[in-house]
Amino acid sequence: MNNSFEYIDIILLAMIAGFIFLRLRGILGKKSGFEDKMPTSFPHEFPNKAPKKPINENTFDEGAQKDFIKGAKIAYENIITSFSSGNLKSVKELLDKKVYNQFDEAIKSRNANGQISETTFIGINSAEIKKHENKKGFLEVTVNFVSEIISCVKDKNNNILSGDPKKIKKVFDTWKFSKQINSTNPNWLLIDTEN
Repeated sequence: MNNSFEYIDIILLAMIAGFIFLRLRGILGKKSGFEDKMPTSFPHEFPNKAPKKPINENTFDEGAQKDFIKGAKIAYENIITSFSSGNLKSVKELLDKKVYNQFDEAIKSRNANGQISETTFIGINSAEIKKHENKKGFLEVTVNFVSEIISCVKDKNNNILSGDPKKIKKVFDTWKFSKQINSTNPNWLLIDTEN
């Protein structure tokens, strides 16, 4: 008789542990694997290795597009989290001057109003190239991102002004990246954002 109670105790403890694990994962988010080092350019698999051939509208084939999307996803996550934390230094090399200035102004305005942004990046559901075109010697690639993020903005007294710190929301963004055609430099710049 006592043995059956021991099994019930073990099952109950396992259920409690599972519940706690799921709650912690929901609150803290899951590790995506890109937290340690952020690359300063994309697309690439090895940061110091330049592409074998220059990228242009003719060489931006299926393989090049897959490599580009891998890098674009990493850039997207890092730019979002850097903007939220108010520190653009680590992503400055990925941003066109105009976009950098827009982000910097938004951060300064947020700080001047005593607002705090809190963001937990859950993950990217999809990233698809909408179009790519040659514009005045630059290859411009427009990407549609669908991601899941927990975000809110609080005032200096910790009151929530917008968002929900407990709710995952689906975010739809369209970002445009640019790279000089026929350049062997692997750097792409974010030149425009829409959401």
